[in-house]
Amino acid sequence: MAMGMEEAPTQNPGEENSGETRVSTVGSETFSFRRILVPLDGSEHSVKALETAVQIALKFGSRITLVHVYQVGGFAISPTPVEEFIEAIRKMGVSILEDGEKRVKSGGVKVEKLLLEGRPVDQIIRTCREGGFDMIVMGARGLSRVREILLGSVSDGVVRHASCPVLVVK
Repeated sequence: MAMGMEEAPTQNPGEENSGETRVSTVGSETFSFRRILVPLDGSEHSVKALETAVQIALKFGSRITLVHVYQVGGFAISPTPVEEFIEAIRKMGVSILEDGEKRVKSGGVKVEKLLLEGRPVDQIIRTCREGGFDMIVMGARGLSRVREILLGSVSDGVVRHASCPVLVVK
């Protein structure tokens, strides 16, 4: 017997989601995607992931939380240039989140934004766990093969450690 997926009725694009909880059943497991976490880094893949998350949110009446995580390493220079550098990184993160917010709102989905500092995998996993998210939708990152072997990709780390389903979009 093939494993089927029952789907909830779709919502018209641009229609505000009603807050009604919709579920999907795969085999004997039932999933409710009320809260979707979408990590954004400004890449083409993360924008595609956001577009996918909006479609899922419309179908299931979900809310989306956008998260951008910036990482600041150790510096051996004076504090003033470091503060300016950190502020520039934060401003870029704010810009990425604002662009994402506009895209989500234009689709008629409720959205929140988080700007966090730290290791991206750790912060995404912590945010997911502490926020009770039902799903993570994120972009695949195009790291070089050598860098991926040495450092691992963010999407790989999230897939390995997340406490909820993760959809990686190429």
